[in-house]
Amino acid sequence: MSEKFNKAAETKRWIAGAIVFVILGLVGALSNSYIVSLMTIVLLFTFMGQSWNLMLGIGGQLSIGHALFVGLGAYSVGVLYLKYGISPWIGLLAGMVIAGSVGAVLAWLSFRFEVHGIYFALLTIAAAEFARIMFSGWEFVGAMQGLFFPAPTGEVDISMLRGGARFYYFVALALAAIGIAGTELISRSYLGYVWRAMRDDDEAARALGVRTFRHKILVISISAASAAAGGGILALVQGAIFPDSIMGMGISVDVLIGPVVGGLGTAFGPLVGSLAAIPLNHLMGALGDSLGIPGLNNIAYGVILISVVWFLPDGIWPAVVRGYAAIKGSLFARPLKLRKAEE
Repeated sequence: MSEKFNKAAETKRWIAGAIVFVILGLVGALSNSYIVSLMTIVLLFTFMGQSWNLMLGIGGQLSIGHALFVGLGAYSVGVLYLKYGISPWIGLLAGMVIAGSVGAVLAWLSFRFEVHGIYFALLTIAAAEFARIMFSGWEFVGAMQGLFFPAPTGEVDISMLRGGARFYYFVALALAAIGIAGTELISRSYLGYVWRAMRDDDEAARALGVRTFRHKILVISISAASAAAGGGILALVQGAIFPDSIMGMGISVDVLIGPVVGGLGTAFGPLVGSLAAIPLNHLMGALGDSLGIPGLNNIAYGVILISVVWFLPDGIWPAVVRGYAAIKGSLFARPLKLRKAEE
């Protein structure tokens, strides 16, 4: 009976997720260019937030330098396309391989020498800053002058991943759907249970026979590769790549804000958090520019984080789920009480 109930609940979750993405598809088809552009960024950071969510929310490994992997993906696409005319599809694959390998090396070096927790997080920041400084002085990749993609003509060319704003919206929507579905599937698979055990108690997991060293390298590699895929698409959407903007600390913050605000370790948390934080960031940035108050968007980010940690420590999405369950329970409980009273 419980197995049937679980299958029914899982089917309902997938149907609800499909409805959400149908609605998002309609938003992309019917909205004006500003909304489409803003929502494209939201969906891209939803996907990249899923990569960070996978690493910390499920795997238990804290990274604050995810801009490193985003930047590697962006530069792989940009260099191969602009220097050699190679399709961004190949650039995306190359970026994923490079970022996954760099993530594996960082993880191996860190965990081989017992660098864990906050010290691993500091290592990721240092690696991201080192890469940013290196790319800033590397003339082959444009240095501080950056790389610029040709202006889009508006014609869709799927083989070269080129098109207008609406085309990139649906590319970002597809990535967000893949990210959410992937997180949901992994969290309910053998890997998900192993990674959560490793996250909750590393020593106990090792005592049960889990090779945590290998699994930590695996989860970090997958997270880095997926972040690189998002970075490659972000470069095409923005039309230019600069070391400070694509590998700076701001990108790392934008990647982690969605999962933290929305709900760490949940499939829909990064989408909910990105929807709450990124539009507010753009709004506060524009308001700050008009009022002559620089950094107002950073203040807004700080207020959001403090508010969520204080009032919703699990994030927005788990609170929504609990609220829905409570309302549903009360609605079903009321007829049951009336029936018992009549008896």
